[in-house]
Amino acid sequence: MRIQRTKPSNNGETAVHEAADLSLMDELLKKYKNRKGNLIPLLQGTQEIYGYLPKEAFLHIHKATRLSLNEMYGVATFYAQFRLKPAGKHIVKMCHGTACHVQNVTAITDEILDTLNIKDGETTEDGIFTVETVACLGCCSLAPVMMIGEETYGKLTPKQAVKIIKEIRRGEQ
Repeated sequence: MRIQRTKPSNNGETAVHEAADLSLMDELLKKYKNRKGNLIPLLQGTQEIYGYLPKEAFLHIHKATRLSLNEMYGVATFYAQFRLKPAGKHIVKMCHGTACHVQNVTAITDEILDTLNIKDGETTEDGIFTVETVACLGCCSLAPVMMIGEETYGKLTPKQAVKIIKEIRRGEQ
C-alpha cells in the first residue's frame, strides 16, 4: 500500500485552487443518501465527477449523509483507486510486476520520472502527466509495459518510453 503525505506548496502558503461546484453531486447524493453501504459508491461517484476527491466534497457528503469524516478519509486513503489531489490529463501507469521487473522497468520508470521532473505518484506542473507505479497490468508477454490512458505500450526501452511521453506532450501544446 502506498501512502503519500500531502505537503504545503508555495513555500508553506496555502495553494490557490478553484472551489468545486458541489451542485454536481446532487444526483449522486440523491441516489445513495439513504442506502446501506453507500460510502464507497459515493466516493467513486464523486471522483468520477471531479477526477479526484476535493476537500469540499467530503464535507458536502458528511452534511448530506452524516457519514463520518474520519471514516470517509480512512477509506479514501486506504484504497489506491481514490485520489486526494487532481491527476494529470494523462495517467502513465508503469507496470512493476515480476515480468516487467525482470525486464528492467525500473530503468524505464526512472527515465520517465527524470524527463518529467517528478516523483512516482506526482503530477507535472503543467498538469499533463501523472506517473504511477502499479503492481501488474496483466500484459506480461509484452514486458516491460506502461499504459497511458487506455493505450498499452510494450517491449519498451527507456528511450522508446521517453519518446512516447514527448510525443504526447508535443500534441498537447
